[in-house]
Amino acid sequence: MHRPIADMAEDWLTQSAIGYNKHSLENKDGYSAIILMPLDTLRIIIDWTFKSLPDEILIGIDPDISIKNPKKVEDEYLGLNFQNDLFAGQGYILGKPHLVNRGDSFSVHHVPEEWNDGLFTNERGARGSRFTHWLHTHPNAPAIPSIADADAAQWTEGCDIILGIKYTPEGILPWFDDVNGIRRQLNPDEIDENKNRSGKYIGIVKTGHKIHDLELISFHKRGFGINIILTDQDGYPI
Repeated sequence: MHRPIADMAEDWLTQSAIGYNKHSLENKDGYSAIILMPLDTLRIIIDWTFKSLPDEILIGIDPDISIKNPKKVEDEYLGLNFQNDLFAGQGYILGKPHLVNRGDSFSVHHVPEEWNDGLFTNERGARGSRFTHWLHTHPNAPAIPSIADADAAQWTEGCDIILGIKYTPEGILPWFDDVNGIRRQLNPDEIDENKNRSGKYIGIVKTGHKIHDLELISFHKRGFGINIILTDQDGYPI
């Protein structure tokens, strides 16, 4: 019997975060910087994501300037290729998320009219607004930046983050897997086995979709990855 994912999120997401952080630590030398995301922030984002399927969503996040990255965490997770002053908000954990837009892949990157009066579009791009970091979802596509994502990122002062979701039924968005890039899964070690044709899945959301896989990455506008660490509210890894 599979419980709704909302009912199992605490245990499932915590276990997923532990495995995710282990990978972040083991591969720290492959990144130029880190960004700390509280698990409660990610939980809110995942909830919005599931409620919005099959649409994409765009989320704005500012750094919480009241909480610096703990020195102990930086000492542990910063790799040999670390660079300082790469992006706005570097050195502070992520703050509260804000749901900015929802739609298809062609429109979701644009900030709605109520967020931007258009006066600075030429200087600041389609995302011109007040947020430092941006996160958007990839329904039924891996968390790998597309050409459109890379273009939108040029207007991001902080980091861009992508949450990829694999789900069924697929509808008009079949799983798209033919991409190159580093994949970062956000799944528990053990996923219950469903005996029908849908295969393994984490849980079922209120929209009726079965969630099979999640991926989470962050990248800088110059094209390299930013290492995400999933933390408690004080910035210490789960």
